[in-house]
Amino acid sequence: MFDKLFEAQQKAGEVKKRLDGITVTGTAEGGKITVTANGNKVIQSVTIDEAFYADADKEEVEELLVVALNKAIEQADNVSQAETAAIAKDMFGGLGGMFGQ
Repeated sequence: MFDKLFEAQQKAGEVKKRLDGITVTGTAEGGKITVTANGNKVIQSVTIDEAFYADADKEEVEELLVVALNKAIEQADNVSQAETAAIAKDMFGGLGGMFGQ
């Protein structure tokens, strides 16, 4: 039992390291605002097209920035869930037979 718990902790650490190395992006307004994050949902950079920024008003930039941030976080969330599911399947995939399935 403790071996499985220790193994799960090790796998969680491995997943976190892998997610640190995965890059996702969220864009808004056809790429005029781009947000880059890693798979652990840590924002790495925000890029705003200079011409767009010069012509846009404050509210427009703020709204589109939120859109791009949410898209990046959503992608990071999807990647994180996929990585976690893969690890769980590897660790517990054989347990289905324990319950008569």
